[in-house]
Formats: sequence, C-alpha cells, structure tokens
Amino acid sequence: MKPNIVFEDNHIIVVVKPQNVSVQEDESKDEDLLNIIKNFIKVRDKKPGRVFLGLVHRLDRPTGGLMVFAKTSKAAARLSEQLKSKGLKKKYLCVVNGKPQISHDLLTTYLKKDEKTNTVYIAPKLEEGSKEAKLEYTVISSNDKYSLISVDLITGRSHQIRVQMAKQLNCPIYADFKYGDKVHKGNLCLWAYELTFSHPTTKQNLRFVSEPDQIPGFKLFANEIEKLIK
Repeated sequence: MKPNIVFEDNHIIVVVKPQNVSVQEDESKDEDLLNIIKNFIKVRDKKPGRVFLGLVHRLDRPTGGLMVFAKTSKAAARLSEQLKSKGLKKKYLCVVNGKPQISHDLLTTYLKKDEKTNTVYIAPKLEEGSKEAKLEYTVISSNDKYSLISVDLITGRSHQIRVQMAKQLNCPIYADFKYGDKVHKGNLCLWAYELTFSHPTTKQNLRFVSEPDQIPGFKLFANEIEKLIK
C-alpha cells in the first residue's frame, strides 16, 4: 500500500489515513500505517538502515483522515508538546442519525474503556480508569433523518466522538453498529478533515484539509462538505 501524502519535508510528513487501517501494529498483525510509511520512505529514498518515524497522535482504526508524523526526534518532541498544549488541533466531520437539539455546544463527560469488549462507556468521574472527555460540535446541515456535524476534538480519548454523539446527543454516527446504529452498514461516517499546527522548525502555521471518502453517509451532504473543505 502506498501512503496518500499531502505534505512532506525533511521534518514532517502529513498523510491521509485510510479507514479501517490501524495506525500502528496491533494484535491482528494487519498492515499498519506507521510501517506502510516507513517502508515507502525506505524504498523511495534507498535508506540502508531503519527509518525513524515519530507517532505524534492517533486515529481509531475505523476513522480516516489527516495525520502528521515526525521524521526526526526533535520534530516529534515539538509536535508532542503542541498536542499537549492544544497547539495541534484536529477537526472531524461526522454524519449522525437524527438532529441534536442544540446546534452548537460543548460536551463534557468521563469515559472508560472496556478492554475485553473494545467498547467505551460513560463512567462516573471518580471511577478508577475514567478519563475526562471534551469536544465542541457544530451542526453544519440537517435533513429529516440525518445531520452533518463538525467536531473540534479537545481531548483525544478512544472512541470519544462515537460515544459522545451516541450517548450524550442520542445521535449515533451513521453506520456505527457498535454504538447504536443497527440500520446502516459499511464504513463509519467519521473523518479527520482538518489539521492545524505550527511547523516544528520553521514555526510556520500550517493548515491541511481532506475531503472524506465518498461513502453513503457523506454522500448525503456532498455539497455542504465541498463548501466546508476549502
């Protein structure tokens, strides 16, 4: 598999992660994005040794969209600091079933992951292992059955957007069988469409956008997405 490269220089590489590809190797031993990029760089640049590639942030396996990787240890450290200080920002698009009662809001809760079932649930604040989860959302467009939502992810918990849409808004994401959509099948309608950060060496403010794959849920709002991704 050849990586979909959006931007690359000596310090960073920005790519579009395909849906249903793990960011790094897991128990399935399926091909993962980290090794796909490493192998591509090794062959392209004819590198004799190991290729360094720093994993700065993650996307859940079913989620596609923009990711930045560091090509040097210095870049990795500086991007990681930006992630901690909220300088590195990620926005997502999702199509949900129904329409939130409030068109723009900040959602806060506590989440805990059940490793045995690979599911995440809302948990009491003081329950061991629970972590605070925050996101800000805006309804871009709605029809009788579905809504297109832009999400500004403030904390990056596993399955966070999926759980908060389903359990706090009662609007499960289109084709998210695990968290409440028992009707639609296929790829999850969740996409990391915007990535902004400061270049780790030049300090230039960078912004990248990516149009989501044309899967059924996103096709319902093709015109709205085209206007948003500019």
